[in-house]
Amino acid sequence: MPTDVNPLIYKDYRPVPWWSLAIFLAALPAIGFGVVPFLPDREMMTVLGAFFVIGFLAVIVAVAPLGWAAIPALGLRPANWKYPVFGVLGTLALSIGVSQFGLEPQGMKQVIEIVREPKQLAISLLLLAVLAPLVEELVFRGLLYGWIAGRWNSLAAWLISSLVFAAAHVEPAHVILVLPLGLLFGWLRRRTDSLLPSLFAHILNNGFALLAAVYLPGL
Repeated sequence: MPTDVNPLIYKDYRPVPWWSLAIFLAALPAIGFGVVPFLPDREMMTVLGAFFVIGFLAVIVAVAPLGWAAIPALGLRPANWKYPVFGVLGTLALSIGVSQFGLEPQGMKQVIEIVREPKQLAISLLLLAVLAPLVEELVFRGLLYGWIAGRWNSLAAWLISSLVFAAAHVEPAHVILVLPLGLLFGWLRRRTDSLLPSLFAHILNNGFALLAAVYLPGL
């Protein structure tokens, strides 16, 4: 719940039940086993695309029993325009700042090499700057945040979801790079009780990173 809203009058807040997370964790491998055998190849972009499509479908399955209550539970509600703007500016500043650490995760190197190939930019933007942020926001600051906030409080939801978001990137260098962004995205979610500002900032951040890798390689 946003920190500046009176909980006695804020009636749209709906926590995510524990069983939604359980369904998501069960649906993820179940859908994966049904999709992976039919992939046309095992190229990185194909695998990444399949992974995020599977994640999106698993989220839908997890919240389907909630019906229309899934919308407020995931934080899909309007927010003041200033927060998306702040989120975009903040993520750009953080992205440029963490790039000065000199860390180069191997996974990011491989993705950048693919993005720079002819005819790969469009599909890369669709998968990594639209689908990936959408799924990650729904999972970490939708499902996970909603459950923790309902079980404990929004501060715990902010911190834990941000740490889990960073840890999910696995590679230590990548974890370090995305943790500041995760904390900012989580702050936006907590401040507004809306998923839209962090989603908007996440999409712009990923899109900027991909375009910079292609057109501004020395940045």
